[in-house]
Amino acid sequence: MCGFPAPTDTVTPRQPRGQERVITGNRQTSWAFADAFVAEDEALRWARDRAREAGLRSVSPSTGAALRLLAASVDAKAVAEIGTGCGVSGIHLLHGMRPDGVLTTVDPEPEHQQFARQAFRVCGFASNRARFIPGPALDVLPRLADAGYDLVFCDGDRLEYPDYLAESLRLLRPGGLVVFEGVFANGRTVDSGPQPTEVLRLRELLRTVRESQELVPSLLPVGDGLLCAVKR
Repeated sequence: MCGFPAPTDTVTPRQPRGQERVITGNRQTSWAFADAFVAEDEALRWARDRAREAGLRSVSPSTGAALRLLAASVDAKAVAEIGTGCGVSGIHLLHGMRPDGVLTTVDPEPEHQQFARQAFRVCGFASNRARFIPGPALDVLPRLADAGYDLVFCDGDRLEYPDYLAESLRLLRPGGLVVFEGVFANGRTVDSGPQPTEVLRLRELLRTVRESQELVPSLLPVGDGLLCAVKR
């Protein structure tokens, strides 16, 4: 274990079953409300459909809204995205960035990037707003400029997340943000039972970010968990 408390480590009064159902129902209603709070346009729905057909995960609407907010909060001009997918997260990031901002997005599948390129165009983003780089992230990231980015969004191979962190710290300017999607792993990250290597790597990432003196972290309960940290 990485030091994160297992469910049995927390002493919580046991709720009667009826109250548990009410609490769970309220949470699900709240999450649904958060997902519907920022309306998604036709281009985003199109990109989601393409991702679904390709068997790819897309960030939830509430996660997308958080990405817009985070990009706007740092007045992002340069953003690096690991995992283009079909463009859902990229659209949200571009909406939050400065009008002259450029998104550099990396993905091993050029076909997926073509879907993203089309979605960006439908959204009205100029072609020079996005730079598409095909290839494995750990081959591409070392070629990107030191301290050249305001935000790095990681939504690639979960097994590589700790390696993405090391690269992100090099890529970010002081005051920049690194963001990791999917760190809850559908609840498995805090499950005390045996877990696959992917979950163990997520725990390693969470521990490293939480203990780093170089980062100011926060864990946002949107989508499947959004780990955010500001580089000092």
